[in-house]
Amino acid sequence: MIALSLAEIATVVGGQTHDIPDPSVQVTGPVVRDSREVEPGTLFVAFVGERVDGHDFAPAVVEAGAVAVLASRPVGVPAIVVDDVQEALGALARHVVERLGATLVALTGSAGKTSTKDLIAQVLQHRAPTVWTPGSFNNEIGLPLTALSATEETGFLVLEMGARGIGHIRYLTGLTPPRIGVVLNVGSAHIGEFGGREQIALAKGELVESLPPAEEGGVAVLNADDHLVRAMASRTKAKVVLFGESDEADVRGENVRLTDSGQPAFRLHTPSGASDVTLRLYGEHHVSNALAAAAVAHELGMSAEEIATALSGAGSLSRWRMEVTERPDGVTVVNDAYNANPESMRAALRALVAMGKGRRTWAVLGKMAELGDEALAEHDAVGRLAVRLNVSKLVAVGGREASWLQLGAYNEGSWGEESVHVSDAQGAIDLLRSELRPGDVVLVKASRSVGLESVAAALLPTGTEGEVAAR
Repeated sequence: MIALSLAEIATVVGGQTHDIPDPSVQVTGPVVRDSREVEPGTLFVAFVGERVDGHDFAPAVVEAGAVAVLASRPVGVPAIVVDDVQEALGALARHVVERLGATLVALTGSAGKTSTKDLIAQVLQHRAPTVWTPGSFNNEIGLPLTALSATEETGFLVLEMGARGIGHIRYLTGLTPPRIGVVLNVGSAHIGEFGGREQIALAKGELVESLPPAEEGGVAVLNADDHLVRAMASRTKAKVVLFGESDEADVRGENVRLTDSGQPAFRLHTPSGASDVTLRLYGEHHVSNALAAAAVAHELGMSAEEIATALSGAGSLSRWRMEVTERPDGVTVVNDAYNANPESMRAALRALVAMGKGRRTWAVLGKMAELGDEALAEHDAVGRLAVRLNVSKLVAVGGREASWLQLGAYNEGSWGEESVHVSDAQGAIDLLRSELRPGDVVLVKASRSVGLESVAAALLPTGTEGEVAAR
């Protein structure tokens, strides 16, 4: 964080200082909520959780080097006490962002947010120091903590914004107002919570509504291939830039294809030129993500050649998202177990088939959460797709939703041993350990709550998970 005195922080957040001998002492280190991340100069934020109260760690964090604690009650050590710690954290983030000279890029969407954020960050790093959201740290706590990690040297701040209802993104953009806003897609993720795609579109579009007008540098980067996203152009006064494979996209991908290893390649067209891209990531769905990143980079002054070079060198920065590891016996494990929705399931299955040409393929799939009334139909459809794509074997893991996956495969024509339903992750591990052969390709994917990353981990030698296969 930029250096701020405790007195200035107290003023910004509307707090009272307690047990602080010298309010001019500065916070020079990070702002953290995890006591294990404390270092000299830290400001520790004490949240009260369901199981743990951060206030209980106050003496230990100060002893470890924290300058003070942002707290909701006095804690016997230097503290800034406020009525609402979350609101205070947000106010501090807003203050710091306004002090920075960094360009703030925010993005949202039903699928692909984290992968796209990672791509944007890696491309912009070629132009200036960049700070970005770690993993999916994209809520009302994670977002301000990320913003507060920026310094005077930061040129770009790339923030992922998640939402579980109307008003969530509006709140986040109030904490960290973006100049460039990216909306990737409107899909089925959390459709049960939102109550339909139109409601999802309403929520995601809050991002473009927050942007400054075009004459003040505001840019809305919208997916030309998604009609619900494209319609958001009417909701913003910012300049609109379209990306996608549509002929009408300003930043366009042509001749899209997958290499023999399942990595996407395409010709990148921008208003200032064209260049070829071959991604290190796996799956055709990353083309749209890469085009979104290219659109942002082009608006920030990078040439088509610079963007193509940066994209072709970019990798995955976040775990369990099409994380590819090859065992010594040639078995390839694709760990995509961080999350799942119908769109990402279909993309992952197609990537599996592309990677598995001439090899046996396994799709180890579990529940897609928060689909509401569409849950049965969507799980059935994924099971059917696995059969249509000629996946060698579907392993459906878990309870009711997994049985719908397996039933969909059965009804599509998987009558023999091509599909099987197991009750839990251990059942999948036992099956795979007994039946895998050298050279097989295994995809593991489900919503985060299912915990199927344990299946991927069990298939790999200790210490090798996350080592991307060199193919």
